Amino acid sequence: MIEPLSTDEKNTLLLIARNALEGAVRNKPLPSTSIQPLTPRLQELGSSFVTLTTGGVLRGCIGSIEPSLPLAEDVRQHAADAALRDYRFSPVRPDDLSSIDIEVSVLTPMQPLDYDRPEDLLNHLRPGVDGVLIQSGKHRATFLPQVWEKIPEPALFLNTLCKKAFLLEDFWRKEKLQVFTYQVEHFHEPTGR
Repeated sequence: MIEPLSTDEKNTLLLIARNALEGAVRNKPLPSTSIQPLTPRLQELGSSFVTLTTGGVLRGCIGSIEPSLPLAEDVRQHAADAALRDYRFSPVRPDDLSSIDIEVSVLTPMQPLDYDRPEDLLNHLRPGVDGVLIQSGKHRATFLPQVWEKIPEPALFLNTLCKKAFLLEDFWRKEKLQVFTYQVEHFHEPTGR
């Protein structure tokens, strides 16, 4: 089990994300992650997703599944990318910044989920606990554990995840997928910041 982030570490990551978001939207160079001395945990390789919402509605979400950068740098880059490069949304504009809320999800390492039949896959999923990544050839998609709040039924969750991967929604019932699970520690800016 990975040690949870401290409150100071969470606040540092949220500040890094906010500064990166605002800089990217205003077309300024990304600010350095050295806002303050970073703890060893924030300097270690880590993977994260940064989710932007407006009034509780998704406005952008970008992240990485496999760690390749120090966690603080990973958050910084994904905050900028969520604002400008999520293909599902138009780029965030400067006028939008005051209404954007930031959530950071720090991922645990992925674990393969082995199963034999589609029913086994349904039984192995842990709604509300596990993020799920599916892969078939070049098709790949993931849902963070928070998505279970909107899609709590496992079969519908997998259908929707297959569609996100540009597969037929019932693909998981007909073909065996590579499936991985992970958990997240997620936190967001305080309301009324």
